[in-house]
Amino acid sequence: MNHDDKPKIIAVVGPTASGKSLLADALAAELDGELISADSMQVYEGMDIGTAKILPHEMEGIPHHLLDIREPHQSYSVADFQAEAKSLIADINKRGKIPIIVGGTGLYISSIINPYFFSENSAQNWLLRDELKEQFAIDQGESLWAELAKIDPVAAAKIHPHDSRRLIRAMEVYAQSGERISDIREMGREKAGDTYNLVMIGLTMSREKLYRRIEERVDKMIEDGLVDEVKALLTHALPPSLTAMQGLGYRQIAAHLRGEYPIKTAIELIKRDTRRFAKRQHTWFKRDEKINWFNIDNYQNGPYPAQEKLARDVLQCIRRGFEEE
Repeated sequence: MNHDDKPKIIAVVGPTASGKSLLADALAAELDGELISADSMQVYEGMDIGTAKILPHEMEGIPHHLLDIREPHQSYSVADFQAEAKSLIADINKRGKIPIIVGGTGLYISSIINPYFFSENSAQNWLLRDELKEQFAIDQGESLWAELAKIDPVAAAKIHPHDSRRLIRAMEVYAQSGERISDIREMGREKAGDTYNLVMIGLTMSREKLYRRIEERVDKMIEDGLVDEVKALLTHALPPSLTAMQGLGYRQIAAHLRGEYPIKTAIELIKRDTRRFAKRQHTWFKRDEKINWFNIDNYQNGPYPAQEKLARDVLQCIRRGFEEE
C-alpha cells in the first residue's frame, strides 16, 4: 500500500505531566484533527480531577473521544480500546480529519501501532484469566514464572515473578494464540507502520522539572477537590480491587478515607507513586525508535512563547514525517 493511501495518524506520548494534552490540542486546532484519549483511567465517568481530564468547556470545539465511556464499576481492557480506537481512526480519516492519539498508557498506544490481536471469545478469556490468577495466588507467581521461562525465556527475563499483570498477560497470549509474547512484540517492531501513515511525537524533560510538575499537579488536584471526588465514588460501594479504584490518587485517598493514614501521608504517597509511574512510562516509550522526541527544557527561552515554539517545531516534524513515510 502506498503511504499516501494509508490512514494518517499522529500519536503524542510521554510521561504524565509532560504537557501531552496541551500540545495535542494545539496540533488538533492547526491540523483540523480530533483527539483519541489513550488513558486507561480517563475512560471512567466521575473520575475527572484525579485523571487530569480535560473539561468540556476547555475543548474549544475540538472533538475528544474515549472519555467518560464507562462507569467505574465496569471493566475496560486494552482489547476494548484497540477495537474502539481503530473504528474511530477509520471514521475520522473518512471525514477528512486527522486522528491524534494522546496519552500515557503504553499498552494502549502499542495496541494501535503494533499488530496485537485479541480473541473475540470474551467468556473464554475471563475463564482463562481467572485460572491464571488462581495459579498466581498459590505462590505469588513463582511457578507461573517458571512455566513462562520455559515457554518464552526472553519475556520471562523482563518480567518479575511477582508482577501479576504482566506475567498473566504473557501466559494469556501464549494460551490463546500459541505465540510467545516476545515474538509478537518483535513482529510489532518490524511491521509497525504497515497499516498507518504514522508520526509519533514524544515529550520529555529533565527529571527534576518533571517531578516538580508532578508535585504541583497533585497539590492542585487536592485543592480542586480530589478528596470529595473519591468520596462520591465510594458512596457507590466500589470495591478497592476495581481497576478504577486502583488509579493513581484514587487508591491513596480511598485508603485515607478508610482511616489507614492521614491526608498528608496520602498526598505524599500520590506524589511518590506518580513519580515512579512517570519513570516507568519513560522507560516504556524510550524503547520505541519511531518516536520523535522533543525536550521541553529546550523551549524555555527565545522570541516565541514556549508552547507556541514547541507546537511550531512539532508541526514541521509531522508534515515532514507524513511526506517521507
